[in-house]
Amino acid sequence: MKKIKEKLALLLAGSRALFFEDALTLKDGRPTPYFVNFGLFRTGRLAAELGRIMADFLAATKTADGFDVMVGPSYKGSALAVAACTELWLGHGIDKSFDYDRKEAKTHGEASASANLFVTGALTDGARVLVIDDVATTMGTKLEILSRLTAEAARKGHSYYPAGVALYLDREQTTAVYDRSGAVVLGAKGHDAIRQFKAKTGLEVQVIIGIREVISYIEARKVPVLQNGVMAPLSPAAADSLEAYLETYGV
Repeated sequence: MKKIKEKLALLLAGSRALFFEDALTLKDGRPTPYFVNFGLFRTGRLAAELGRIMADFLAATKTADGFDVMVGPSYKGSALAVAACTELWLGHGIDKSFDYDRKEAKTHGEASASANLFVTGALTDGARVLVIDDVATTMGTKLEILSRLTAEAARKGHSYYPAGVALYLDREQTTAVYDRSGAVVLGAKGHDAIRQFKAKTGLEVQVIIGIREVISYIEARKVPVLQNGVMAPLSPAAADSLEAYLETYGV
């Protein structure tokens, strides 16, 4: 497991998917000193390396034994599911199906008789479904895909069995806190999103690595990481900004 974590830390830094920049803001309105953009895994080599890391993780933890279909929430999760299933086969001889949702149900072509919510048709009756995604922040996307799976099962008269969630990275931060007007309250800690998700769904959430481990690894080995447009070993200022951020918003 240690090697898998190290490979992911190096890949996040080397691909520039992990970067530090001044004045970044999360979708919920909170400031953040860093961001992780899995959309940058956009070449064959990078997609294969990322898929291999998840495949190795699923094989090492025996998670691969417990599901039939891997579902990645659109859009980024779609590519992650394809890459991970491909590398499970190529690296471990484990052949799993994959699927991903549509943003809007398809009502034409092969789906003209029914509004399919998912793309490949891999979700057969009785399928055990593993949800795969990039980052744990609020876990909202994961709840949404479970809801869509439930709706699809009901529409088809099928039964699907959630087998858990597998993620690449945990930001290790709490959820945002909002005031009565709906504005985010800066400096306020919310809840542990993964713990809340587990309590609500009863599902196990497996994460390859947390942001603290990533930073600890690249900092100790002076691995270059993108900071305000420059690749360099992590600066004391960047490390301090992350520490302050996690002190304020961290789990």
